[in-house]
Amino acid sequence: MHIDPDRQAWEQFKDLPRDQPIQMLNLIRLKDLADYPSDHPDHGKGHTGLDAYRAYGRTTAPILKRLGGRQVWTGRPQVTVTGPRSEDWHLAFIVEYPTAQAFIDMVRDPEYREHVKHRTAAVADSRLIRLSPLTPGEGFGE
Repeated sequence: MHIDPDRQAWEQFKDLPRDQPIQMLNLIRLKDLADYPSDHPDHGKGHTGLDAYRAYGRTTAPILKRLGGRQVWTGRPQVTVTGPRSEDWHLAFIVEYPTAQAFIDMVRDPEYREHVKHRTAAVADSRLIRLSPLTPGEGFGE
């Protein structure tokens, strides 16, 4: 299961240019029941993974906006047509940041670090893929 970046991936992310716009593809599989630590105010309240993830989204949206980021696409995956069937996802979305540094600033923000506890409680597995935005051509891959 993958919830947070591993150190090697994080270092690779930081080694890429930080002054260019990026998009982050998010694939999220939620827990049935949110798993908050015992010292969290929402521990034992019976919140679903979706409840907790929505709390994460609501509480971090102002931070994202303050840093110039925005959600540019969202969808609910229905079936994996090509790929491992074990990789079923509940949510898929793309967030755009004005620079990679803005993403780094977000994850280092003390307020964000507090709110990300909702994400940790909610997520069973995830993928977070940094993308370099391209202008689409007429054909796939152009």
